[in-house]
Amino acid sequence: MSKRILLGMLTPSSNTVLEPVTQAMVAALPEVSAHFGRFRVTEIALSDQALGQFDDGEILRAAELLADAKVDVIAWNGTSSGWLGFEADERLCRRITEATGIPATTSMLALNEILARTGVRQLGLVTPYLDDVQARIVGNYAALGFPCAAERHLGLRDNFSFSEVSAATLHGMVREVAAAGPDAIAVVCTNLRAAPLVAALEAETGLPVYDTIATVVWKSLVMAGADPGRVQGWGGLFQALRG
Repeated sequence: MSKRILLGMLTPSSNTVLEPVTQAMVAALPEVSAHFGRFRVTEIALSDQALGQFDDGEILRAAELLADAKVDVIAWNGTSSGWLGFEADERLCRRITEATGIPATTSMLALNEILARTGVRQLGLVTPYLDDVQARIVGNYAALGFPCAAERHLGLRDNFSFSEVSAATLHGMVREVAAAGPDAIAVVCTNLRAAPLVAALEAETGLPVYDTIATVVWKSLVMAGADPGRVQGWGGLFQALRG
């Protein structure tokens, strides 16, 4: 039997999409399993209460419980640094590794690495978020060197509601963003059911589509020493960047 590879995923408490999607992505890799720890996240907004959900202390407690499972990597399967600032994820990863001795990553840091490595200049952005949250994300990407060619968002706040957005709505949003001619489209939210649509969306638009559940699975596999190219049917990312 080959060495087991255990992926630890930190999960928003109200998320119902990322766990089954992550499990499906790695289902064809028999030595790989994903393990989840939750902490409370119920709304996405810029209020003090909503921002306080992402306090490092709560996340670190969940990470330390995952460490008991001797996972090979701990990943924050969430997109909060999109509006908090990417340095929030960099700090979180440092603190997780200091506390557990386990390497750490996040959906957004993985996405940013992918954008840099694939030479993206103009980004398309699809999210379910409120206007002010979306504006923060657009601004943070512009500051990082990835100006937004086009964006669509749904104006939603309740985290659970993101999981109920239909495939038809997601298809429409991606199609509209693709019409502006970005180099790639990022679907930023790990409670949208977009990842299963990526292969079809890429075939239709001719553009890479980077879903934030997929980005963190890709990076976690790389960090754990598994070949992401073995993940088939979930879009071109896994074959394009194999290490």
